[in-house]
Amino acid sequence: MRLWSMNCFMAYRRPVVRNDTELIFTDISSEEYREYLFPQGASVLIQNPTHLHVSKSGGHRILDANGVSHYVPKGWIHLRWKGTPNFVK
Repeated sequence: MRLWSMNCFMAYRRPVVRNDTELIFTDISSEEYREYLFPQGASVLIQNPTHLHVSKSGGHRILDANGVSHYVPKGWIHLRWKGTPNFVK
């Protein structure tokens, strides 16, 4: 029974950021999702993003609540998200 409880709570924990670079990540865990829209209708939807780094080239490195890392290259024409507060650093 304890093991089940631990796993249940672990599903809601924020992932530990293991950053072996000098990149600085901003906490965006207040966002429910983040969606990038590209020309010709392509889109990238990231649920429960937790951390963001914007590179000099304009690309976005994002970590989500499941510990999955994402890289979204520049070139998107619109970015939308939902969260409270509406805007973070």
